[in-house]
Amino acid sequence: MLLIPITMNRSAGARGKNILLVEDDPSARQSIKLLLCIDRHTVTEADNGHEALQLFTGSTYDLVIMDYFMPGVRGDELARLIRQLVPAQPIIMVTAYQEKLVDADIPADAVLGKPFSIDDLRRAVAAATG
Repeated sequence: MLLIPITMNRSAGARGKNILLVEDDPSARQSIKLLLCIDRHTVTEADNGHEALQLFTGSTYDLVIMDYFMPGVRGDELARLIRQLVPAQPIIMVTAYQEKLVDADIPADAVLGKPFSIDDLRRAVAAATG
């Protein structure tokens, strides 16, 4: 068994965020959730845009992290719907196709390319949530 040391981000642990995570791939969703939970964030999961919108309208989140390519409602469409409800909502878009989004009008505070490291995620969360 290979053990990989993970350093705890103490500042994030002191003030964990309430995060809505929207990812249609179950293994990717669980991996991202694990990374967020290491820093003691509270994570609510949705596996599609419709479910995410229902969860979003019933709660308040410090941050929404969503995949770009999802069936039904793409991430950019979901981000626009969320921004109609809460214009200042911090949003991070994650995608394995970052190069295709370079010139796209993405309504997100950051676009994070998959795969990403825990440090990449920490920087994006810190930047998006101030």
